[in-house]
Amino acid sequence: MTSSRTVGVIGAGPAGLTAAYDLARQGVQVEVFEAGAKVGGMAGSFPLWGQMVDYGPHRFFSTDDRVNRVWREVIGDEYDMVDRLTRIYYRRTFFDYPLKALNALKGLGLVEAFRCVGSYGWQRLFPDKDESTFEGWVSNRFGKRLFSIFFKSYSEKLWGISCRDLDADFAAQRIKRFSLSEAIKTALLGARTVRHKTLVDQFAYPVGGSGDLYDTMARRLRDAGGRLHLSTPVRRVTFDADGRPRIELPSGEVRPFDHVISSMPLTALVAGLNPPAEVAACAARLRYRNTILAYLEIEGTGLFPDQWIYVHSPDLRTGRITNFRNWVPSLCGKSPNSIVCLEYWCNDDDALWSTADGDIAALARREMAATGLTGGAPILNAHIVRVGKSYPVYGHGYRQNLAPVEAFLSGFPRLHAIGRYGAFKYNNQDHSILMGVLAAENIMAATEGAAPRHDLWLVNTDTDYQEAARVTDTGLEKTTG
Repeated sequence: MTSSRTVGVIGAGPAGLTAAYDLARQGVQVEVFEAGAKVGGMAGSFPLWGQMVDYGPHRFFSTDDRVNRVWREVIGDEYDMVDRLTRIYYRRTFFDYPLKALNALKGLGLVEAFRCVGSYGWQRLFPDKDESTFEGWVSNRFGKRLFSIFFKSYSEKLWGISCRDLDADFAAQRIKRFSLSEAIKTALLGARTVRHKTLVDQFAYPVGGSGDLYDTMARRLRDAGGRLHLSTPVRRVTFDADGRPRIELPSGEVRPFDHVISSMPLTALVAGLNPPAEVAACAARLRYRNTILAYLEIEGTGLFPDQWIYVHSPDLRTGRITNFRNWVPSLCGKSPNSIVCLEYWCNDDDALWSTADGDIAALARREMAATGLTGGAPILNAHIVRVGKSYPVYGHGYRQNLAPVEAFLSGFPRLHAIGRYGAFKYNNQDHSILMGVLAAENIMAATEGAAPRHDLWLVNTDTDYQEAARVTDTGLEKTTG
């Protein structure tokens, strides 16, 4: 059945494209406006030197049945299961990730291990009273010394602020209930029975790269009658006298819709709505971090076995190194070489953001060689990609600024802010896909005169949206507690 309802979607990343795809399949007239030249956002893929690469490492896993069903419906059987290997690199030593207590203490050496255990014991006796900061939250669970080694340097590279100024929400979402005592208990007791591989050990990955999912979704969106406008940025969202949203393009053209789904940066969306002064001030205090991706083509294969490595050494500026040779063989084509990607993070006003590509390439070459991971193999080529506003910064107390913005936007029932940028949430792609699914469900409910079914602001918080299911090599599998 064809609906007379129209929906404009800003952004063709995982959240926006999923919502558009879902609505178009149900007969809604959908138009998507994407500022970039391709779909998928940071989860997209592109060809390089005869191979296929992603914008950094993007594995897929979810325990939410709705997310997995969308993923499997779109990708079909065109995926492989990948055995995950990621480690931490710290001063030319590798440590297991997720952290394993005995491995970490062994790698640090006997003297440093005793210091770390002593530091943990001291922290248990005299914990930080303030757990609202990343430093306080992590230190109370691992001790100050392990915090300094395994959390401080990487986190400050990523966010560009002191861990004392980083909100504990980041730790609560990414580390959850894990602690040193829990790690030691697991290491000493071990597993009593052999279990299937968990989602931490293995993940699903499209044979054509992470972006293959979104390229396929875009084709099906068009097949269902949806319209996709690439290289078409949006200036702002406005409303007519009847409360209907309109998308305004840089040319001044205005497109009216019954609903608008926005995954443009939340700060830009709010600024275009002429908010009250106090809301505008709160939005202005929300900040995003930029990413610079330095791709290097290195002669030969077998450089290192990890899909990616977290770089915690404070003497290196890069924070993460991805080896695309270790994902699925289909990415590499017939190339005899390896492609690695070094990630650098910075703000708009940091010197690195305006540094010439050639200089960034030279930095990446030096740092890759310094790790010893190349084994002396020649670095053949370099390619630089810049991604602006890629991470919402969870500065200490950021919720105090975000809450008034959320309340302001909640006053526009026909406007739906979703995605990592659009909702100012540090989403994985499964969170963003879920946001797209739930936004589509809210809009379909509205077409029937019903109230919204979901509070989109609660996705990727402590609220549990998860249903027991996962993707395996044979398809979807229900799981138990």
